[in-house]
Amino acid sequence: MNNDEAFSKLLKYCSYQERCHEEVRAKLISLKVYGNDLDNIITRLIEHNFLNEERFAKTYAGSKFRQMQWGKTKITYQLKFKKISDYCIREAMKEIDDASYMKTLRQLLEKRKLQIKDDRNWLHKTAQHLIGKGYEPDLVWRELKAEE
Repeated sequence: MNNDEAFSKLLKYCSYQERCHEEVRAKLISLKVYGNDLDNIITRLIEHNFLNEERFAKTYAGSKFRQMQWGKTKITYQLKFKKISDYCIREAMKEIDDASYMKTLRQLLEKRKLQIKDDRNWLHKTAQHLIGKGYEPDLVWRELKAEE
């Protein structure tokens, strides 16, 4: 596959949804594009604004919070796993409004409490569930203490 064909494929790949550099790099490698050719294609995608890591991070953080109801800890971890810069992660976290964040945490807490209300260990199980979803432990425990 020549560079123009690879670039064309990657244009479609990046047009379909936001991508991070690491995903694009992996896709190019799967197409057997390496070295300077790979770097040149990534540069061209950035120049044509098909690849923008800050935009990717903001979209990722906002959608994972709204759709999956993930907490900031889990979102941050996943963005770091995708090799997103600290600056982009900080900018992405600004997409999550504090009031919405707390409202979602409280809704998840109430939902979980109803699911396991008969369990005498509901407090610990609820905390474990919410921390697993990526909410900060001190925040979770503060909300749980307010429920008692």
